[in-house]
Amino acid sequence: MKWTDSLEIAIQLSEAHPDVDPTRINFVDLMQWVMALPGFEENEKHCGEKKLEAIQQAWIDEAE
Repeated sequence: MKWTDSLEIAIQLSEAHPDVDPTRINFVDLMQWVMALPGFEENEKHCGEKKLEAIQQAWIDEAE
């Protein structure tokens, strides 16, 4: 997985953190959680606010 795989990341995050409200997570935690996912292959240098926003929005959509 890469930073641009926002839907797949969101699905895995919702499974790994079922009790977390994705609207309340800060981007520092979100970035660390994404990088800790199994199969995630990129490093933080390729991450940016827009990519984290896309992941967060996909997670919000997944939660609804």
